[in-house]
Amino acid sequence: MYKDHTIAIVIPCYNEETQIENVIRTMPDFVDEMIVVDDLSKDQTVSVVKGLQAKFNKITLIEHAVNQGVGGAIASGYIRAKEHDSDIAVVMAGDGQMDPKHLPSLLDPVIDEGIAYTKTNRLFSGEAYQKIPKTRYWGNSILSLLTKIASGYWHIADSQSGYTAINKEALHTIDWDKMYKRYGQPNDLLVRLNIYNFKVRDITTEPVYNVGEQSKMKIPKVIFTISILLLRLFFYRLKEKYVIRDFHPLVFFYMSGFVLLAASIPLLARFIYFWIAFNHIPKVNFLAWMFALIMGIQFILFAMWFDMESNKDLK
Repeated sequence: MYKDHTIAIVIPCYNEETQIENVIRTMPDFVDEMIVVDDLSKDQTVSVVKGLQAKFNKITLIEHAVNQGVGGAIASGYIRAKEHDSDIAVVMAGDGQMDPKHLPSLLDPVIDEGIAYTKTNRLFSGEAYQKIPKTRYWGNSILSLLTKIASGYWHIADSQSGYTAINKEALHTIDWDKMYKRYGQPNDLLVRLNIYNFKVRDITTEPVYNVGEQSKMKIPKVIFTISILLLRLFFYRLKEKYVIRDFHPLVFFYMSGFVLLAASIPLLARFIYFWIAFNHIPKVNFLAWMFALIMGIQFILFAMWFDMESNKDLK
């Protein structure tokens, strides 16, 4: 236990035979349960974990019969922690990139300040740009910006960080069977936490790379997939939080902005056509396009401001 709270560590694994033993051996003594979720690994990950179970009685092994993705593995671990009524569930990957020494920094705000969800933020550390591979750094930065808009947590960055801690209330509130199963799981979870007005906080940590991990992530594909997911989640959050649960006029600002921006597209096309075909600029067409474009952008910026104000207490 840590400060009289039971701690469950969820460790999603896929082909981590070379890394998982070190992750388990370096786990602090205050951890009550290590929930290793094997997502149908093709190597000897399961054998290694089973061998460690004889030495560490805190290990629980969950084996997926079908590969579900990292989000599916985390969901299985969360469900196990929920069923065993753990006070806090922490996610640490099985590849050794998450340093156990940061656990108290994640746990303390949850226990002492009532924060529902804490996560590490590697982008704010002084050496982030030097340590993180450049493709990952810029991809993460882009997704972090999009996640701010989609989730409503404007103070949160490093959206793809998987080193997190969640309290019992949030653990029992979120429907884990509906959580996104793949690499977009952290983004999906932030949106769901915001709908229920849970407080979320970033904990600045140093990035850890080149410890023997092997990335399974295809960056271009992941960025495209998660961007589409965030667009869907953005509208889902607007509906659930600002229409169904507690109406907020920012919905009108967003919708007006989107309608005006959509209307500006054919107006721009018509303006360009007349300019090229007849060397003539239709003044009314041009003014209508400028009005739709400028007002659309203003409406959306006002909606973002309202959203930021509405969520400013969720830090």
